[in-house]
Amino acid sequence: MFDMDWGGDNARAIGGLALIIASAWALGGFKRPSLRLIIGALGLQFALVLALFAITPVRDSLFGLSAAVGALMDATQAGTSFVFGYVGGGEAPFSVTEPNNVISLAFQILPLVIVLSALSAVLWRWRVLAWLTGAFAFVFRRVFGLSGAASLAVSANIFLGMVEAPILIRPYLARLSRSELFIVMTAGMATVAGTVLVIYAVMLAPIIPEAAGHVIAASIISCPAAVLLARLMVPPGPDDAVVEAETPVSSEYASTMDALTAGVTEGLKLYLNIIAMLIAFVALAALVNAGLSLLPDVDGAPLTLQRLLGWVFAPLMWLIGVPWAEAGAAGALFGVKTALNELLALVELNQTAEALSARTRLILTYALCGFANFGSLGIMIAGLTTLAPERRGDILALSWPSLLSGLMATMMTGCIVAALPGEALGL
Repeated sequence: MFDMDWGGDNARAIGGLALIIASAWALGGFKRPSLRLIIGALGLQFALVLALFAITPVRDSLFGLSAAVGALMDATQAGTSFVFGYVGGGEAPFSVTEPNNVISLAFQILPLVIVLSALSAVLWRWRVLAWLTGAFAFVFRRVFGLSGAASLAVSANIFLGMVEAPILIRPYLARLSRSELFIVMTAGMATVAGTVLVIYAVMLAPIIPEAAGHVIAASIISCPAAVLLARLMVPPGPDDAVVEAETPVSSEYASTMDALTAGVTEGLKLYLNIIAMLIAFVALAALVNAGLSLLPDVDGAPLTLQRLLGWVFAPLMWLIGVPWAEAGAAGALFGVKTALNELLALVELNQTAEALSARTRLILTYALCGFANFGSLGIMIAGLTTLAPERRGDILALSWPSLLSGLMATMMTGCIVAALPGEALGL
């Protein structure tokens, strides 16, 4: 029998879970929610977190999937190291004392977009992805009532990320309802990509036992939360058409080679758009901090966007189950994740781990594992508007709400972890 602290942190996490769901419902205009959706999403989240760490075969399968993601990254690095040399991940012509400092986002990680774009085009030509879309439609239509296209994008976000996953359903993007487009965007914000799973796991390994499994589990468990919150915030309209995955999709490519070359070309456009938007958003965040530095110090330190967001998020971290004595530090980390990115937040988590309990570190691992931040918002806008320029208006209108829903989804996942006893999570 697990020792549940229903009078303290565990109970508060349950209350936080209810408050997050109620807030999403309010933001959606208090429209009548689907109790089946709420119960199904919460039940699936609790079942996943227990199954992933209590059932050995499931855990083994999880690590097998991460190996497949690693193989895709290794294949991409073979191409980037050939073209860019050591900047692209090849052997350095000098002694490397700080391996993390030679990781290049532009030349090692983002080129995966080009590779996946080419691969997905070929798979569309071979109708493999059309079949997979139908298979996902069969499962998710019964659990969440989603179309096959939206369900495939949501599931792909577990390992592929906010830009790569929509590539898989590019022929469907123009026909998705506004509500399901928002689900795809929220799922992208609430999860992390396979491109960074290994990096996060390596960073967290010294402070989180079985870090790789927890990072992957965080991305999986956040998917039901993303679907639930997106449905509550942007409910489907009565006239929304369902994009039937079973409807045959005619190939736009004349041959496999045509698909390959067209996929590479589209991937290159996407790659360049992402880089441009990322530079702009990070620079703007730096400008905000420069402006705040002109103000008087507060508590002996200059004001920064991260500190301000930290103060905002401290009560929320307490609400999701973090003890109040640690809520300030946890809120600051969540603020860094929001203002800059989750990678910097995880770096700081590693550096400040001694000041936090093992339980709080684990809650933060789940709450921080999501792409919901200002920089990622720019990446997503650039990626989706490139993939579906005809939906530009909807994408821009839903972008800021998707940032909020993505943050709330990762907080929900943190609540799920905080509500469970330490024994269930291996603490």
